[in-house]
Amino acid sequence: MTSRRRSSDHIDPTNPTGPSDPTGRGTPSRRTVVKAAAAGAVLAAPLAAALPAGAAGRAPAFLHGVASGDPLPDGVLLWTRVTPVPEALPGSGAGPDTEVAWTVAADRAFTRIVARGTVTATASGDHTVKADVRGLAPATGYWYRFSAGGTDSPAGRTRTAPAADANVAGLRFGVVSCANWEAGYFSAYRHLAARGDLDAWLHLGDYLYEYGTGDYGTRGTVVRPHTPAHEILTLADYRARHARHKTDPDLQALHAAAPVVAIWDDHEFANDTWAGGAENHTEGAEGAWPDRQAAAKRAYFEWMPVRPALAGTTYRRLRFGRLADLSLLDLRSFRSRQAAFGAGEVDDPDRTLTGRAQLDWLKAGLASSDTGWRLVGNSVMISPFAIGSLSATLLRPLAELLGLPREGLAINPDQWDGYTADRRELLGHLRAHGVRNTVFLTGDIHMAWANDVPYEAGTYPLSGSAATEFVVTSVTSDNLDDILRAREGTVSAVAAPAIRAANRHVHWVDTDRHGYGVLDLTAERAQMDYYALSDRTDPAATSSWVRSYRTRSGTQRVERVHSPV
Repeated sequence: MTSRRRSSDHIDPTNPTGPSDPTGRGTPSRRTVVKAAAAGAVLAAPLAAALPAGAAGRAPAFLHGVASGDPLPDGVLLWTRVTPVPEALPGSGAGPDTEVAWTVAADRAFTRIVARGTVTATASGDHTVKADVRGLAPATGYWYRFSAGGTDSPAGRTRTAPAADANVAGLRFGVVSCANWEAGYFSAYRHLAARGDLDAWLHLGDYLYEYGTGDYGTRGTVVRPHTPAHEILTLADYRARHARHKTDPDLQALHAAAPVVAIWDDHEFANDTWAGGAENHTEGAEGAWPDRQAAAKRAYFEWMPVRPALAGTTYRRLRFGRLADLSLLDLRSFRSRQAAFGAGEVDDPDRTLTGRAQLDWLKAGLASSDTGWRLVGNSVMISPFAIGSLSATLLRPLAELLGLPREGLAINPDQWDGYTADRRELLGHLRAHGVRNTVFLTGDIHMAWANDVPYEAGTYPLSGSAATEFVVTSVTSDNLDDILRAREGTVSAVAAPAIRAANRHVHWVDTDRHGYGVLDLTAERAQMDYYALSDRTDPAATSSWVRSYRTRSGTQRVERVHSPV
């Protein structure tokens, strides 16, 4: 068993710099442009707002809960943030170095201690700490907590992964994405935490949003304001925004109930992030993109229980016995800039979503996998999404004449639709190597989908399906009925049939609800149960089952199931 201590090679918390990674969605999103001087200021009032009410005078304290993540057969990553003195506000860079002890036990009363250690919380690390605990038993539940200066943190529950060669009867994962603090409450997290049956939960991106208060997805009603109130640009800003989210009681409850496996999407940085910039970033007025990107990544790794597989990325792979492995993608750090709406350049083989190294890693992992299921944590939808459907004899020549993508007119080039060369290469690889039981788990689009992933959308179903995809809706972020200010269900009643008519590989789409998914795996099938919330603006929102879809082993196709697991 080991504990990972914070390294000292940190950038100045008020002036983040760092290397950018080597290497754009067409819908415009506007926000208030923050003046550089105001954006860079680190003010006590907005940082203090990232703490729970009445917490400023208590120290040391664990005000942001506890979390665990990235479970392995012999260990798990534990996380917390300590406030050693009242002035050590998130993002402030203030406060003394503080020794934090961690304890792992086999029981809730902590009478059977199995591992313990210490790690130092420093101002340069925003007083966040991680303990990479090893030497644990596989497929086993544990309790853990932290302590500092005579104060104990809340206790958390975690679980290790099964042994690599274990024959696992079943696995169950919560699946979420897109949680806009200002648009509503995180009731989805509360309902997942209350289940008590999750091996882990997957967050597929947009854990937070970068916008200033009222600038995104509130339709004139801010349910609860961001901290800081301005668009986040600096390391202090990103730290304070992460801290604000970690004060949410429902999010704290889910983090304390089961380990998370998380990847980022664009809003952990800025809207429609690509390797060299973002739609929601203006060079000059908002500083250099490499500085903002480095600040966002650093704050993410400080505040999330995530192991970076490579410096500055989140792509990595976890294994859950012989039943499943999970490949997690980073689709922001290496991608080419998004194509213009409807542009033929989406077919350009020199453009990439994944980057060469990550795509080769993914292909090799899928082909060599010996597990029953190959899950892919995928932040943007891989299934084609066209606005019209033509016969195979007309689709290709017309697309070439008009300079459109071969699969049809891409209306969201931020998705895999905008990078069709990468998609064709990946799906062709699955076909060439006979790879079966690949399931993409996706967020981003604020709608729920159940899709086959066709080799050729224009000739589907004759051309066959390479994989399946389950897309979960948003926790709170706007979907179609929110944007149109329509009664829930009315937009989907019109939009869903039109979408399905133009996309024969889509079995179901719900454009209007907020909620979460629960993925249940056995050797015979992978089933996604979709749940919806009664009202995102109600902190006591109820949850109800909506639909279920599954893919049976060996079929690469989705079918409806009429009850949840």
